[in-house]
Order: sequence, then C-alpha cells, then structure tokens
Amino acid sequence: MRIARLLGTVLGTTLLTTTVVLTAPAQAGPAASPDAVSLDRPALRDSLDAVHEAGMYGVFSSVRDGGERWTGASGVADVATGRPVTPGMRQRVGSISKTFTAVGVMQQVERGRIRLDAPVGDYLPELIPGERGREITVRMLLNHTSGIGDFVAGAFPSLTRNSPASLEEERFRSIRPAELVRMGLAAPATGRPGAVPGSYSNTNYVIAGLLLEKVTGQKAGAYLTRHVIDRAGLRHTYLPRTPYIKGPHPRMYESWFGLLDPPRDFSVYDMSWASTAGSVVSTTDDLNRFYRALLGGKLVGKASLDQMTRTVPVSGVDYGLGIYALELRGCGRFWGHDGAVFGAGTIALSSRDGKRQVALAQNLMKYQELDENGRPKPHPIDDAIAVHVVRALCPEASASGINHSRLTESLRFDQLSH
Repeated sequence: MRIARLLGTVLGTTLLTTTVVLTAPAQAGPAASPDAVSLDRPALRDSLDAVHEAGMYGVFSSVRDGGERWTGASGVADVATGRPVTPGMRQRVGSISKTFTAVGVMQQVERGRIRLDAPVGDYLPELIPGERGREITVRMLLNHTSGIGDFVAGAFPSLTRNSPASLEEERFRSIRPAELVRMGLAAPATGRPGAVPGSYSNTNYVIAGLLLEKVTGQKAGAYLTRHVIDRAGLRHTYLPRTPYIKGPHPRMYESWFGLLDPPRDFSVYDMSWASTAGSVVSTTDDLNRFYRALLGGKLVGKASLDQMTRTVPVSGVDYGLGIYALELRGCGRFWGHDGAVFGAGTIALSSRDGKRQVALAQNLMKYQELDENGRPKPHPIDDAIAVHVVRALCPEASASGINHSRLTESLRFDQLSH
C-alpha cells in the first residue's frame, strides 16, 4: 500500500472532503423539476439498507421534496453492542463547515468590513506577510485559488511515512489555528495565487476563520453560532469545545485503507486541528435546513449568494465560495458540500431553490483497498451510496436505471480526507 503516493497526489487537495460528481444515466430523459416527483419512501428505505448491506456499519439520511420529508437509518452506531443508528444522531460533518465559515465572511463583506478582492495581508499582515499577503485575496481563500498548501502532513506527520500512528497520537492534542496556518504556509505551494484550476486546501478556511475573528473582535465559533447557526434555526449544530460530542451520536470508525484492522473508533477526538475548516457537529435534518436557509437568502443577500455561486474549477469540482455545484444529468444542478473526518463522512446537496434535498452521514471511513498505484479501489459501499443519493435527488433518473459503474467512480468517500 503506497499511502505516501496517495498523500502526494491527494493530501494537498482534499482534507475533510471528497470530490463528488454525480452522473445519472444518459437515458434518464429530459430535465425534470426537482420537486416534480414525490418521495418514494420504500425505494429510499431499500437504497439506504443497501448501503449497510454493502458493508457500511451505520448510515442515516434525511431527504426533502418541498414540504415532504423522509428520514431513515440503517445499521449500527456501535459495532460492539449492536446499538442501532437513528436518523437524528449528531455527526462530525467535516468540510461542510466551510460553508458555515464562508457565510460568516460574506456577512462581513455585506457590512463593509471585508472586501472580497482585497489582499488578505491588509487584514492579517503578521499571519501572512510579504508577497503572499499582497497577492492572495479573500476571494482566493474562499474558492481555493490561493495556492497555499495544506497543513495535514504537518499536523499528522506519520501519514508521510505510510503509517496512521499520528491519528491516535494526536487524539487529544489541542492546536491553535495560527499554528495550522504556519504549517500550511510551510507546505509546498500548489500554484500561483489566483491560478485556475485551484487546489483544495483546508489552510484557506483556517485563515478565513482568523480573518472573521479579526474584523468582528469575536471568537470565530461564537460569531458563527450566533450569526449563522442560530440565524438558520439549527437546533443540534455547534462547534465543539471538547473532544466529546454532545447528544446521541454513533461511534466513528476509521480503517485507513486496511491499516487499522479492525477499524478504530475516533468518535472522541480533539477537533481543534480542523478549526473553521472542518470541526462543525450537526445532524442531517439541520444540514438540510442550513442549506435551505442559505439558498433561500436568509443568511446572506442575493448579491452575496451570487458571489458564492460563481464557480471555478477546483480539484475536479465547480467550486464557489464555500459551496460547490454538481450536475446530475436529467435533473439539473445541485449545490452543497461534503466532508470527511476520522471515522465520519457526510454529504449534503440541495436544488438551487432548496426544494429537493438530501443529507447523508456514515460512520466508517477508508474502507476501500488501495491498488498498485496507491489509489482506492471501487467498493460496493460507494455504489450503494451513489444509488441512494440519486434516488433522493432525482427519482426519475432512478426509475430509468442507474449507470452504476460511472456513479461508483464519481461518488465515493474514498479520497485521502485527513
């Protein structure tokens, strides 16, 4: 297993995220309104069960079609006891946190405290001094075109030695955001500032959190709680202050491509290493409510939302400002984000009008094997997740049959997300 090779090709571009491109079959027919077909509850139930039957320990999902809602869960929250997963469980949602942080920054843009195209060095000269501070703009942070590398190899050094040992060693380590930024700035640059395609880097969103603190005079967590989470009406979403998750939640199992055998439970973990790039805890219902509020103009105004949905190519997806767009052939474009942290994967997608939504969470990660080139091999779990997501968002495509091989290739929680 050449994990070092995987690190070299993926680590700098995807932490707390998976690159997702949903492709429905060519024969799916003409585009349909996202809410043209009511929810097929038995089909959603069956497709969620199929994810568990394919090998996922536990999976839970929330789907919306206009005013109609469906929630389901399949499998176990605790392998040792057999405790089942339930739809309302809390989950670490990884890079979905980036949308929350981007909303906070855009609120300050609306107040005139931040200019999107101003150099970040204007605001944080000591954090990003010199030429980089002058060339990298706030927009480049939010759309991942800054060229700043990722901090993960610095935070978890054993990963560069083909070993997951750091994952356990750093479980209770508390690390300051400025230290994460230092690691990211010390990593090899991924390109010139502003160059496209961009390269996904979590360092960008740690900087964005520090920028938010600078202009508001508040801790980023406090600001996001009051002005984003509370404003969106989210009841079970928060940024954790301890390694423990409050409320009902599954254990979160990490396999690390078979090097952790059996998979290790990382549900207790100090998430300071993810900071404003990936530490949010939420539920699938709350995530749907969040994206519905955002796309409906309740968190930022139309001009800001237009800026957020202006995309550039970044690591294989059309990325805006903390949100990306996915084309589902036959059903149109969906917006959202996904995330992966040790033992937990989550994806949330919404139609532009917020009527058709799915949020799915799982509690086993890196279950795939690696091929001779250090790339994850397709796994039946990947295909089953793809089927459920398409069935939730585009039931007409599901009825026409799904090109399983293409979906499996494009929708997988398989990239090196830590």
